[in-house]
Amino acid sequence: MSFDFDLFVIGAGSGGIATARRAAEYGAKVGIAEADRLGGTCVNRGCVPKKLLVYASRFADQFKEAPGYGWSQISSHCDWKTLITDVNKEVDRLNGIYQRMLDNSEVRLLSGFARFLDPHTLEIAGQRITADRILIAVGGQPVKPNIPGSEHLLVSDHLFHLPELPQHLVIFGAGYIGVEFACVMHRLGVQVTQIIRRDKILRGFDDDIREEIQTAMERQGIRILTHRQPVAITKTESELTLQLDHNGQVEELVIANALALAATGRKAKLEGLGLDLAGVTVQNGAIAVDDFSRTSQANIYAVGDCTNRINLTPVAINEGRAFADTEFGGKPRLMSHENVPSAVFATPEAGTVGLTEAQAIAKYGEAAIKVYRSKFRPMYYVLPNGDDKTLMKLIVHQESDRVLGAHMVGDHAGEIIQGMAIAVKMGAKKADFDATVGIHPTSAEEFVTMR
Repeated sequence: MSFDFDLFVIGAGSGGIATARRAAEYGAKVGIAEADRLGGTCVNRGCVPKKLLVYASRFADQFKEAPGYGWSQISSHCDWKTLITDVNKEVDRLNGIYQRMLDNSEVRLLSGFARFLDPHTLEIAGQRITADRILIAVGGQPVKPNIPGSEHLLVSDHLFHLPELPQHLVIFGAGYIGVEFACVMHRLGVQVTQIIRRDKILRGFDDDIREEIQTAMERQGIRILTHRQPVAITKTESELTLQLDHNGQVEELVIANALALAATGRKAKLEGLGLDLAGVTVQNGAIAVDDFSRTSQANIYAVGDCTNRINLTPVAINEGRAFADTEFGGKPRLMSHENVPSAVFATPEAGTVGLTEAQAIAKYGEAAIKVYRSKFRPMYYVLPNGDDKTLMKLIVHQESDRVLGAHMVGDHAGEIIQGMAIAVKMGAKKADFDATVGIHPTSAEEFVTMR
């Protein structure tokens, strides 16, 4: 049978574009469909604009610390309209780059929403196309709690288009999105109340990381209300009224001049794709795939957040390139989902790779694990007399001496853990860390001097 394309990709986010370009490099005829802007969540309303806001939010601390280094007292404020306009200009610039990348790779872009008619046929804006292989890379979308008044809740997408900052922001959710935006908005001068279901933020991260960041956030002035979840929301022009379930009792919280953000999770963006017509199985709200990203239909694949494996942009890119290498490059390989590093761009920042202490104990037993932990004030904060601390932690399997996990809270944690991730991925031993000469004076050298 003759097809219009060797590969057609649904979704031009980071994973979809990386896959399309890699397959085209191998000589495949490739098309891609996108109903929104190129770049997906990461570029348009996620990693990139959020990190720019993180950078902006940290200048206030630097201004405060500057007199410790002999600079005169600095008085300044952030102009939100200028900031968010410039952030969105950068997003526009990146969209243009993605378009040029597709053009240079000779990947044909079809603008519109793609839906399956059968396993090899798609309809996009009234046009039917066929493809030998089809890759689904539609990503995910934020969800709101199903409660009365949920229409008053913002999601993270909305924060990049606020005309002005609120006086107060209420955040529902304890994951990295809620935590990061709590820190950003607080440092931009917004009062922040974060409402979480359990006793600690960042479930799934190492407990020391969770405790260190939460304690720092509260010390900085962010109010965190634990063991609560929303029951109902009402809003007037001047007040936001929240009904909260607190350990089985309903309490009411009234806040003036406030907005509320739902950061309670994301789900795969599967509505309207016609997956049933293609014979693609969905399990627990996500597309079911095997280790090669193949769905239940032999010629259809899926990568990224719509599969709900590890929902990180570099993972989607790696999954997609592994698929293209295997199917079109004659280089079969699997994307390994073990020891994937990640960061939380809160203030303080966290970086992590490998097993948490709890995971290591569950897998090997407490007696088999040795934990190395160091907490100190970095040199930068000595002259400003700051009380900011850095936490570093290594999880080591005693019998093999292998480093199972590396975790950090503190300045530049993401940058530092990226390097640690190579060592952990390669199976480095604690002796290898010990034998490495530290770069002095840096915070990072603590990872190779812990005893």
